[in-house]
Amino acid sequence: MGNKVLILGGSRYFGKRLVQLLASEGQEPVTVATRGLSKVDFAGEVQQVVLDRTDAASLRDVAQSGPWDIVYDNICYSPNEALAAVQAFEGYAGRYIVTSSASVYDYLDHTLAEADFDPYHYELKMGDRDTLGYAEGKRLVETVFMQKAKFPVCAMRIPIVLGLDDYTRRLHFHIEHVQQGRTIGVPNPEAAISFITSGEVASFMKWLGTASITGPVNGSSNGAVTIGQIIRMIEQATGKEAHIAPETREEHMSPFGIPVSWTMDTAKAQAAGYTFQSVQEWLPELIRDIVSGQ
Repeated sequence: MGNKVLILGGSRYFGKRLVQLLASEGQEPVTVATRGLSKVDFAGEVQQVVLDRTDAASLRDVAQSGPWDIVYDNICYSPNEALAAVQAFEGYAGRYIVTSSASVYDYLDHTLAEADFDPYHYELKMGDRDTLGYAEGKRLVETVFMQKAKFPVCAMRIPIVLGLDDYTRRLHFHIEHVQQGRTIGVPNPEAAISFITSGEVASFMKWLGTASITGPVNGSSNGAVTIGQIIRMIEQATGKEAHIAPETREEHMSPFGIPVSWTMDTAKAQAAGYTFQSVQEWLPELIRDIVSGQ
């Protein structure tokens, strides 16, 4: 029997892909904890339990139904939630992987490495997700885990995640605007940005579960693309000319519209043995797949 795995939040996107990846191998017992609002069907043997992530007692009940060799936490957005997890899983988690974000980083004039945000020395403040912005919430999630947890923790920092299954439809937004002849607001077309696919997030998470790496770790496809390059890929796939402007109405501003380059250094993960895909290999194909599927 393999590792006993718990996944908090595995009903959609890369969380669901992780469940399917682990379950398809049939070697590791997988339990998925979700709000239970809708029935999710998985291939393979997957146990599902109901969890209210904001209720410490509910979290404690799920933790104590372990112990768990590996816990994946995709739905932690505030320091209050993080502290509840630290307390609930003490003695019940062999290894804990919490999903963080490139949003913990400020815009800097270099490729962003893990040391550019240090949760071990960041000021610890408590609060709920409705009192904190997304980026600050994720910074404080990491801060709680790194300063308070007595079990091994890895904070997976990922950039914008793309895929056919992207429920936010951020890449779709650009394709649809080009197809419909609408202007897209792009503050800086030459700003470079990192991405990763939903499938690779799942693969990276699976690897992190049994790797020895701890602390913050960046996960991103190799290479970066500029917003302008993405627009040109879309023009090629659609056969239509894009219209961009530095500013437009808010609903037409690009979800990738960053003021300066915002790219991630993955040397830490690569040194530990993980090999990432190249963004230039999958992004043009994904754009073509979205265009052909419309």
